[in-house]
Amino acid sequence: MKDRDIVVFSGSAHTELAEEICTNLGVPLSKVDIKRFSNDCIQTQLLANCRRRDVYIIQPLVPPTQENLMELLMMINAAQGASAAHITAVMPHFAYARSDKKDASRISMGGRLVADLITTAGATRVLTMALHSPQVHGFFSVPVDHLTAIGVLADHFRGRDLSEYTVVSPDLGNAKQATIFARLLGLPVAAGSKQRLADDRVVIDSIVGDVMGRKAIVLDDEIATGGSIVELLNRLKDFGCVQASVATTHGLFTGKAVERLRRHPMVDEVITTNTVPRPADWPELEVRSVAGLFADAIARTHEGKSVSKLFRGVDPSYAPPPEPDSLF
Repeated sequence: MKDRDIVVFSGSAHTELAEEICTNLGVPLSKVDIKRFSNDCIQTQLLANCRRRDVYIIQPLVPPTQENLMELLMMINAAQGASAAHITAVMPHFAYARSDKKDASRISMGGRLVADLITTAGATRVLTMALHSPQVHGFFSVPVDHLTAIGVLADHFRGRDLSEYTVVSPDLGNAKQATIFARLLGLPVAAGSKQRLADDRVVIDSIVGDVMGRKAIVLDDEIATGGSIVELLNRLKDFGCVQASVATTHGLFTGKAVERLRRHPMVDEVITTNTVPRPADWPELEVRSVAGLFADAIARTHEGKSVSKLFRGVDPSYAPPPEPDSLF
């Protein structure tokens, strides 16, 4: 990569991931000055030249979500005012993806609103990972590169004897990703029948698929409070499952999630990625890095190459089958 053509900044949400991405890219992480005034207003200043450069701003929307969102918007705005050629908002985790539909009277659609804010601030492209639902992709009026961590998580299990395992999705909505994951490992798949009653309360009344006498790899896109996973683990036990590994892309682990999962008798291990900062009080948590994926995507975007090559053989829902003699 040429330092004079590309510049990377990070907000305060996850500088460790930003530094790892830059190490993979072979470019320095440029500095940002973030100030808070006495009236609680935030100001950001980008401390590197952006004029006619390809600017990437790395900021997952993690708690405190509103603080980190405001930092991102202001950094994008600062890059636009500094005459950047292109501005990519790199959001490994997009928190408002769950607010993706109008499922009650007079309810806000936060996902669409935040997407509009990001593009209005000046972003010309978005790079993210494992959005909660496909329709969120369409909320943005600028190009979106949507990465998947399915291959990274599957790598954790390769080389093991998985003959007694079944991949299990907490709900039917995530069953497609669970099926892709199961195919990568050559395993059968099952899913829970879930009904959400509140943000931290769900009911799973049945398991679709055979888990009797088998071990489970529970796959979910995001774990916040852990309520859905604990409910699923309890139902799996009722249906004869003997043990479970839990894998997720976005391991937020808010509230009592760490305590719930560490102490659950069914849980053998928990695997997540570093799209969000790891909890400080869980040293045995297995964290797989997605920095290489983001670095590859940034490099290919900067060079005008197709990002779909990153999904080749991993997730056909993101990339079409290769064509003969195609060049990437």
